This record gives sequence, structure tokens and C-alpha cells, in this order.
Amino acid sequence: MAFASFDSQRAAAPMGEINMVPLIDVMLVLLVIFIVTAPLLTHAVKLDLPQVSSQVNEVKPQKIEFAIDASGQRFWNGEPVNRTDAAQRFAAAGRLQPVPEVHLRADQSVAYRAVAETLADASKAGLHKIGFISQPEAP
Repeated sequence: MAFASFDSQRAAAPMGEINMVPLIDVMLVLLVIFIVTAPLLTHAVKLDLPQVSSQVNEVKPQKIEFAIDASGQRFWNGEPVNRTDAAQRFAAAGRLQPVPEVHLRADQSVAYRAVAETLADASKAGLHKIGFISQPEAP
């Protein structure tokens, strides 16, 4: 609070200091409010849960090993199949739950058409997890 003075020479001069007491009072009030409300924000119910041991029931999807050799012959898990049989098997596998993964092994000299047809047949059947298996280069 500022008090007036009877000195007329100093009356016109601007005040060059800030009164910090009200600012400190406001900060202390805010601090008290935060101290009181902080424990209310961490609301938790104390429970004594039972302890049991169990294993996670993980259903791993099947995998289909599909291979195409250099001559374009297709193999379903090592068994030779033609394109129509492979498409029918892909359709049957697409209805399984969980949806199986397709691991595609294609010879490096096989025509790309055979690989593209296989990918299209698998995609039409709803098999979207398709992995390409390759052999790493020797150093």
C-alpha cells in the first residue's frame, strides 16, 4: 500500500520500485492450494489381489512354406501343386483363425510372373502376411 506524502517535490516523480508483498502472498496461497489438492489427484483403491501362476495362452499362427523352383513348379509345404490347387488351398487357409503366414521361397531364375500370380492368389484369399525367404550372400 502506498501512502501519499506532503512533499510536493517528490509527488510528481514515478514510483521506481515494485511492492513484492502482494505477489508473495498470492504465491503462498497458490502453493497451499496445490499442496492440499495434490493428494486428491492420486486417487487409488487399495486391493489385495490373489496371486496365481499362469502361462500366457499364445496362439501362434500356422505358416505355409510355399516354394517356386526354377522351372516354375510350385510346392506347398514340400508337396508339388499346380496353380489352381494352390489357389484353393490359399482360400481354405484364408478362412482359418488366426490367419496363417505365407513364407515364399522363389528361385532367382524363376519368371516373375509365377511369383506375381502366387502373390495375387494369396492376397485374394485374404492372406496378407507374406514373407520372402532369401539366402544371405556369402562374404
